Amino acid sequence: MRFHLFQHAAFEGPAAIQSWITENGHSLTTTKLFRGDPMPSQDDFDFLIIMGGPMGVEDFEQHPWLAEEREFIFQSIEADKYMLGICLGAQLIARACGAKVTKNLHREIGWFDVTIDTENLPEVLQNVFPAKTEVFHWHGDTFEVPQGASHFASSEACSNQGFILNEKVFGLQFHIETTAESAASLILNCGDELDGSSYVQSASEILSNSTRFNKINQLLSAILKNLTSQAAEQDNR
Repeated sequence: MRFHLFQHAAFEGPAAIQSWITENGHSLTTTKLFRGDPMPSQDDFDFLIIMGGPMGVEDFEQHPWLAEEREFIFQSIEADKYMLGICLGAQLIARACGAKVTKNLHREIGWFDVTIDTENLPEVLQNVFPAKTEVFHWHGDTFEVPQGASHFASSEACSNQGFILNEKVFGLQFHIETTAESAASLILNCGDELDGSSYVQSASEILSNSTRFNKINQLLSAILKNLTSQAAEQDNR
């Protein structure tokens, strides 16, 4: 399967996503928007992954490419592409679909549980998510669930943590691609956000247990495996 990835900041790359794609024989191309890379053609990929970043979805003055990216995301949904948006990526999908993105009541950074509404998961992901699981968070904004999408995840600090549109487009406010190395990079570049508020953990707590990263990376692997298998089955019909 041909994956394409939108990267918004040099320090927030694909992490465990790249490892999974390489190990499973798929291809990956990347648009590094922060350095002015051109957009791909819709014919160049099957699955679009939209990464996180420190900017907001409306920060056009500092990052004018956000407008072009939002339009490209909308076109990709219209073209029936598979899509996974993580954190800012999920917010951009929501905004491209006409939903609002606003400041969340709480900044949420660190390891916190999400509760999964398994009834709203499509069949392809029914056996992937447990009813409650600890995941990694790093965000201050939140999205509204787009019209026509199903809400499926929430946390104590943020009610909208995940949505699914057309059983192909997935938005996750939380991170499942993060490794210990990529978390350390976030801390190095965005550590000023670790303000000690109610749902913000310290750098040492974030990095204290490497098995946490292994668990979320296994969740990522299961999601990508099931989605690529579904896509292959549909292509063979």
